[in-house]
Amino acid sequence: MDAAQESPVQAPTPTAASTALLTDRYELTMLQAALRSGAAHRHSVFEVFTRRLPEGRRYGVAAGTGRVLDAVENFRFTTPQLDWLADQGVVDDDTLRWLADYRFTGSIRGYGEGECYFPGSPLMVVEGSFAEAVILETAILSILNHDSAIAAAASRMAAAAGERPMIEMGARRTHEAAAVSAARAAYIAGFNATSDLQAGFQYGIPTTGTAAHAFTLLHDTERGAFTAQIDSMGRGTTLLIDTYDVGEAVRTAIDVAGPELGAVRIDSGDLLMLAHRVRRQLDELGAHKTRIVVTSDLDEYAIAALAAAPVDAYGVGTSLVTGSGQPTCSMVYKLVARGASADPDAPLVPVAKRSAGAKASRGGRKWAARRLDAEGVAEAEVVGTGPVPDSLRDSLLHRDLIRAGEVVGREPLGDARRRHLRSRGQLPLSATQLSKGDPVIPTEYVEGRTEH
Repeated sequence: MDAAQESPVQAPTPTAASTALLTDRYELTMLQAALRSGAAHRHSVFEVFTRRLPEGRRYGVAAGTGRVLDAVENFRFTTPQLDWLADQGVVDDDTLRWLADYRFTGSIRGYGEGECYFPGSPLMVVEGSFAEAVILETAILSILNHDSAIAAAASRMAAAAGERPMIEMGARRTHEAAAVSAARAAYIAGFNATSDLQAGFQYGIPTTGTAAHAFTLLHDTERGAFTAQIDSMGRGTTLLIDTYDVGEAVRTAIDVAGPELGAVRIDSGDLLMLAHRVRRQLDELGAHKTRIVVTSDLDEYAIAALAAAPVDAYGVGTSLVTGSGQPTCSMVYKLVARGASADPDAPLVPVAKRSAGAKASRGGRKWAARRLDAEGVAEAEVVGTGPVPDSLRDSLLHRDLIRAGEVVGREPLGDARRRHLRSRGQLPLSATQLSKGDPVIPTEYVEGRTEH
């Protein structure tokens, strides 16, 4: 498909828009009550994790970290927002005054963006006073749950595609803001380009796109449409060939553009059969270098089914931006340790929900490492409290993201993309199988002393 010149993939610059009301009301309810009781100033440790992977998935992909850093940096309550909170009676005057001066001054560390994860992985660790950290819950979870779901689906699709390029084209199938973050997450997980211009502008992702069926239908003849596109875009463009008769369209395309035509796109029908027919026809017409791009409601299973077809690139929309049936990762944000008192030097006390059932959690500030075998293949996700075993010190997964309120972990998007390929490449080969199964490696817990 036609692509503009690729722009360098840079880290996004923070938006000036306040993110402070991307918050559930109960967070401010807790804040007000904790301020009144005096507990709001206790040092607290919150962790983001998921208790299980979506059904059938073998691994997850951490995505959205860079967007979280922007959201935390811009978590400032504006005067109109404070006035609205007061008018609605959401919080009292003391809490409003506290919110007016809010700046996150704590620390955040977590998995590098693009890293694979498993049940129980402490993907992000947020430390600060209870008051500072608790009100970040919704903003952090909404970003990580969405972006990680898209990245996990994109990773499966990219693995199924092998070396063939992948184009994200789901902007018309989701919320306009979600489309931009979906394109970003897909790029991290292995897609090569997006059709969404805002994503290209905001994140430096290569963009691509040509024409829809409407362009062909606009003209009196298919030949007229192809001629107009070639005259405008050049012979390297991609022509959509399934508006009418595919075989006739291929003949017309090569007659108009010559064998130098860049590509043809098939957007409907039996893609496996049509790809073989079109490739044979292109070769007979001397267009040996003309590529075949297929679209039309693809997902990872359809892509895998086309592995033996003469397809050169895939375009994926609806299935990608909906997480291929798993639009969230069910990540949670839980308090796992808090100070024994409001004294900054008070020891940390592990805390955890102990109710029966699947929602119980493990207390204590945690570290995480991925244990590899002698051949460099991952064999376990190790999550622990207390001292890190010497054998795992070189395999730790957390990196500093925010330190003393200052962002220190922002990075170019290309770094996250490379990290994902490296991380997925360390997993056992069965990780990329599309058949349903358990997580490809187990999560092991190491208990240790957690007070500090």
